Amino acid sequence: MSLRARVRRLPGWQRLLAAFGLGALSALAQAPYDLLPVLLVSFPGLFVLLDASAHRPRPLRSGFTVGFAFGLGAMALGIYWVAFAFLVQAEAFAWMIPVLVPGLMAYLALYAGLSGWLTVLLWRHGWRGDVTRVLTLAAAWSLGEVLRGEVFDGFPWNIVSQSAASFLPLAQAASWAGPYGLSFLMVGLACVPVLLAYGRRRRPVLAMGALAVLLIAGSVRMIEAPAARGDVALVVVQPSVPQRDKLDPERQEDALARMVAMTAEAGADTEDLPAAYAVWPENAYRYLDEVPGVEAGLASAFPDNMILVTGSVRATPTSGGTDYDFHNAIQVFGATEDGEKPLVATYDKHHLVPFGEFLPLGGLFRSLGLDSLAPGGFTPGAGPRTLAAGPAPFAPLVCYEGVFPGELYPMDARPDWLVISTNDAWFGDRAGPRQHLAIGQMRAIESGLPVARSANTGISAVIGPQGRILAQLPLYEAGVLVRALPAPLPRTPYDRLGELVWAMMAAFAAFSPRLGLALARGG
Repeated sequence: MSLRARVRRLPGWQRLLAAFGLGALSALAQAPYDLLPVLLVSFPGLFVLLDASAHRPRPLRSGFTVGFAFGLGAMALGIYWVAFAFLVQAEAFAWMIPVLVPGLMAYLALYAGLSGWLTVLLWRHGWRGDVTRVLTLAAAWSLGEVLRGEVFDGFPWNIVSQSAASFLPLAQAASWAGPYGLSFLMVGLACVPVLLAYGRRRRPVLAMGALAVLLIAGSVRMIEAPAARGDVALVVVQPSVPQRDKLDPERQEDALARMVAMTAEAGADTEDLPAAYAVWPENAYRYLDEVPGVEAGLASAFPDNMILVTGSVRATPTSGGTDYDFHNAIQVFGATEDGEKPLVATYDKHHLVPFGEFLPLGGLFRSLGLDSLAPGGFTPGAGPRTLAAGPAPFAPLVCYEGVFPGELYPMDARPDWLVISTNDAWFGDRAGPRQHLAIGQMRAIESGLPVARSANTGISAVIGPQGRILAQLPLYEAGVLVRALPAPLPRTPYDRLGELVWAMMAAFAAFSPRLGLALARGG
């Protein structure tokens, strides 16, 4: 009995259990496991299960449930660490874990279910042949990722292409195909074992040739490391303040003093340069701009050439003047002038974290008693910005904002580098901080820009424009990275075209079977 026939005869619950297991296996391709070859098992397995669904009495429902089970397995192993955020103040929030965490996983799995449904739909309407079906699955899967990254504010975490950060020659394709285009390519190439199993010997050779071209092109892009700028230094600070201490007002002054001391000591080695950028993590100190004498105090502690880029919280009066809006902000204190380091630029985070920083569908969740998840909440900023402070303009990204490709800075104001200011202390020594670092690598590759990443408890890093980690600090180790600012690469095709390349690949996969059939009939 053939493989197809055996899978088609499996009971429904066994197929769903197999899909869940294959989805969990696919999560091992992501950090911190970085077992990229597991995709050569998980996606061929998904293909076979969807092929069986296409022959079930209710094929579309079967395709959806198989895709959903696969996505649920991927999320169960891939984002389990979200639960640890509720344990920082366990006495208040731990009870929410059994409700909200599985709920989030199930919601995200819906997009994988949609991909399964669409795949089976197209397969049953003339999309014949294993090669065509592989391309259809790749297109449907990447479309599901696009929707997951856009709908209801989006959550494009652990998309397939993110796993390529562990193998940079492959990841370079994101510089022209973008993250979703690379997901399309990776899913399609991962399904080559299907073609081998079904006796399609010549087609896998072509696929392996395509993979070889991608790897050679990526390796060539990485041959020459971009030159470092000799006029600008980066001083990336990782204070490693426990999250409970950050929430304790009595300990915040000690944390600020520690960051000042660490920055001043490291900055002494950069005094001869025209500029040194000190980068502090997200919410390093709340309302720093309102501290009496802060500008003079920073000037006395730091070298004159130092520019401080720090996460903070700031308050602005509402239009009526009776209340305040609060912003998760980046504040920039410039080089010393007249004995002070003035506040020269401010950026307000515009892509807020659902539930953590604002309450979506507020009326509904308040009626369920979940308004304590985002007490008060933040007001979003106007959008991406490039800040021209000092000789090297940069685009700031606050934590969650670095997850979103193509939304890094205004397209008419390309910066020299990116700042990611974050606080991953909420998620402990688990997969979350390592996955977040991999996301930063992908943003560097897509934009061709270096990244300075300051994370409260780690992993802080300086990332080159090809995604190489040039320097990093381990989790929960206080320290400072001092490094020359890498020069940016020329603007990438993805930076110019956005998701156009992905859309063209997906359209080709979706419509080429019908085009070929029409040409054949016309002949």
